[in-house]
Formats: sequence, C-alpha cells, structure tokens
Amino acid sequence: MSEQSLEQKQAQFDEYFSIAHCINANVRPLGMDEIVPDEDALEDSMPYAFRIASEMAALEAQAIRPLRNLGDHAETLAEYLNHQSRKIDLMMSFVLHQQDEPEHRFKTVKLGGGGVIIDSKEAMDVGTKAELKLFLDAEAAAIFCYGEVITCEQVEDSYHIAFIFNSIREQDQELLVRASLHIQTQQLRKRSKERKAGS
Repeated sequence: MSEQSLEQKQAQFDEYFSIAHCINANVRPLGMDEIVPDEDALEDSMPYAFRIASEMAALEAQAIRPLRNLGDHAETLAEYLNHQSRKIDLMMSFVLHQQDEPEHRFKTVKLGGGGVIIDSKEAMDVGTKAELKLFLDAEAAAIFCYGEVITCEQVEDSYHIAFIFNSIREQDQELLVRASLHIQTQQLRKRSKERKAGS
C-alpha cells in the first residue's frame, strides 16, 4: 500500500460524518519498535474484552431479527429479551471500563467513522501513531484501534489533536458511524424540546 499524503489522510478523515461529542478515549503513543498491525493482525493484538464485546453486539442483533416475523405474540417476548439484553449491556459496559487506563485518558472533542479529535494539554507531532481505545457509554460498547495524528491545533490553553484511523475493524467503524448518527438524533431531540420549552 502506498503512503498517503497528509491531504489524502485529511480527505479520508472528512469522508465520514463526524459529530462534536465528548467520550473517554485512551491514547497510547506507540514506541519506536512498535508497528501498527494490519486489519488481519488487529484482532490478535486486541484485548479480549473488546473482541467479545463486538461479538455479543452482533449476536444480539441476530437474536432480535427473527422475532419481527412472529407478529403480535412476539411483542412481550421481544420486551423480555430487550430487558435481558440491557442487563448484558450494563455488565459488558462495566467489563469494558476496566480497560480504561487513567494515565492514557483524554476526552474527545469530535468523533466519527474516519477518526477522532481529542483535547490534550500537550501537543503531539503530526505522524505520531497511537493505540486508541474509545468508550461509547450510550452503546455500552468500546472500540480498540490504531490511529495517526494528522493535525494538532492550539485552542486556548490546550490542543485539539486529530487522529485518522489507520487500523480499525470494519464492524467497529460501522459502530462508530451508527453511534455518531444516534448521538446527532439525541442532540436534535434535546434542542427541539428546549425550543418548545422556551416558547
């Protein structure tokens, strides 16, 4: 694979919808001797909790789908299964939060399918590669991937550092796209309620 220019990386970052939203993210810059695994090797380098979390999400989606064909009788069963699913989500969220390392913790400014922007007290060089963990509380999910710094801009007394994903599983990227659209829907609903309350 040929090395992309910074402009191409920025275009790839901008290709995906992204939204201003704050979540916990772990950023651990890679050492000189560490390499970014390709997509095939990514799963092997991933902590076990991240692997089972995405498998559980996929199983859940498959389990609910057949119920749609059962008609009226399925409603009670679907409700019961949704409650069970919620309990599992809460447990999974707890397990994933054990992976959150305070010494590498940052807050995101923006996130989407192409990458994330974090808020940092210290600058990072463009081209710095890092291991990333993104904790999506609303989805009771977390994503493990690798990214590369494509911009570092000073904003008041901190830095907004943009990472493009350079090794992420397809299902995790899809989860981020869905999560960012879900967050947007929630934000629009909240604004609509505030407008109605104010009028």
